[in-house]
Amino acid sequence: MGQNKELNPEELTTEWNDSYLFNSTGDALEKLETLKKGSKEINQTFRQEFEKLSGSVLLDYLETEKEFSKSIDVLYIYAYTQLTKNVNEQFFNSLLAESQDLVTEHKKSSAFAAVKLTSLNKEEWDRLFSEDPGLELYRAYLEANYMRFMEHRPVNEAQAVRLAEIENKRMKLETEALSRITNEVTMAGSITLENGEEFQVNSQSYNTLLSTDQSRENRKRCYDKRFYHLIDESSSMASLYSEKSRLDDLAARELKYADSYESSLYNFYLTKKQVDDMNAVFKERKDVFEEYNEFRRTKLGLEKLRPYDLMLQLTGQPAKSSKSYTYTDAVQEVQKSYSGMDPLFNEIFLKMVTGDFIDVYPDPENGKQPGGYCYGLCALKSPALIFMNYNGIISDQKTLTHELGHGINDYLMDNSVDYLYCSGQIYEMEVPSTFNEELFVDYIIENSDKETAVAVLAQHIGEYQNYFTRQPMITEFEYKAHQLCAEKGKASGAELNALWTALSKEYRSESIEYYAENSAEWTYINHIFLTNNYYTFNYAISKAITLALFKQYKEKPETFNKNYIAYLSAGSTIPPEEKLKKYFGIEINRQLFEDAVDIVKLRIRELSMLEKQTEPK
Repeated sequence: MGQNKELNPEELTTEWNDSYLFNSTGDALEKLETLKKGSKEINQTFRQEFEKLSGSVLLDYLETEKEFSKSIDVLYIYAYTQLTKNVNEQFFNSLLAESQDLVTEHKKSSAFAAVKLTSLNKEEWDRLFSEDPGLELYRAYLEANYMRFMEHRPVNEAQAVRLAEIENKRMKLETEALSRITNEVTMAGSITLENGEEFQVNSQSYNTLLSTDQSRENRKRCYDKRFYHLIDESSSMASLYSEKSRLDDLAARELKYADSYESSLYNFYLTKKQVDDMNAVFKERKDVFEEYNEFRRTKLGLEKLRPYDLMLQLTGQPAKSSKSYTYTDAVQEVQKSYSGMDPLFNEIFLKMVTGDFIDVYPDPENGKQPGGYCYGLCALKSPALIFMNYNGIISDQKTLTHELGHGINDYLMDNSVDYLYCSGQIYEMEVPSTFNEELFVDYIIENSDKETAVAVLAQHIGEYQNYFTRQPMITEFEYKAHQLCAEKGKASGAELNALWTALSKEYRSESIEYYAENSAEWTYINHIFLTNNYYTFNYAISKAITLALFKQYKEKPETFNKNYIAYLSAGSTIPPEEKLKKYFGIEINRQLFEDAVDIVKLRIRELSMLEKQTEPK
């Protein structure tokens, strides 16, 4: 199978077939019980041997733990993915909860190993590596997970158990939050459209209407319905967030971090200065988007842009702005956008889109969760599972290639490095997905009519505005919300709404007329309720790296492709910044973010030139 093999549309699949995970729910329950016993056996086998730890014992432990972890991964992914298909499905709700409990119990039973391995000094590590050459395979893993955490470790098993219990509570809060967001927060109720039709406002319909409906009045009604509904939901979500915040910081302080922000940055291999520099650049240079906002205002023929004007697809002819793209169309265009990439891209792409690995269409009425994600299956060396809510608008095409970027990265790692290295920091893992978006946009600009090219590039620049203003702002909101909760013990919905609005003013454009009331947009953002804290600023770092990489790709495609495949295949065998420097000579510093804004300026200039080409002569 090579680069020239084209997709046969008849082979395209649109639903998951995850029977290779488990043939039945009964098999999943049986595996759950087996794993519970397996966890106890690992404890009984290795606890005593760790008292006089040797290199061969450590190697045996790592191999045993690895196989156990693979099995937990498969069970957890099965429960999680099925639950997102229907958040109200009680069996999978229960299975996910039990899987989370299993993870917690195993952390408790293996606490002796974590305590021991984070307490060893350099001489003891040297001895262990010298005793068994087989350990060398896991040196980078041991460094990343134990050796660098000597100052931030559980000092005894009792503390490790306590931390596992806190983590379990955090996982349960995450599950509750995602369910509540799906069933309540994003279900805003109904509006009456100008044509008299009743319209239900939910996570999917909201995005579709604001992206495609030419009626400004309809967009306003839809926006208003959700805007005020979110405010109504803010009190209950604030209560949940306050408890999450308390547990986040409690876990971090147990390990001698000042708070969960410091803990997260240490885990990301990033410093507060790097993030502060990034935020400063994007605040100082937010005016770069004013030319784009003016372009949008003029294109729509408006006196002033309002929030419900920001998502509408742009074309010269109103009838075209609601153009819908079939899933088959989208997949075929995505494939063509990979034409300049290494042939491996096409091979993996074809496996994924024809192999029952993508669940495509929305179904919110039957409990399908909003949004999209990609869940890697490193444990099985199988293509990843992609979750989507495809409605046929431009942003859905971008979502498709975004998630396929994750899938390609996962597959390359799975088949290149050991299971324990099939991971990376969030901003690393977002690079292939955002790089795919740049490929797609360039393909559309070069191969479509000018109207479509303008629409796609305009929407893409709007996403730059999201990446470089909104995503860092979400993280800054999390940080200050945690501080607020720590100071007061609990934050109210009104307080969090006020905080969100105050911060948004630092990042957003003054040429857009926002509402005077405090916004409660934070309530529906899944990421701020994840156990993986301070997630979203990674999107901004990733996009800045991506723009630097895309520049290299355009200048020397052959050299870039060789380095890019190696970079994506390396997983966590190399620390993230070291890996970036090794393959591309890139560093995460203020200059990276300044350069990213400069590239945005070039894209906006490109948009203006395209628009001139569409004007009648």
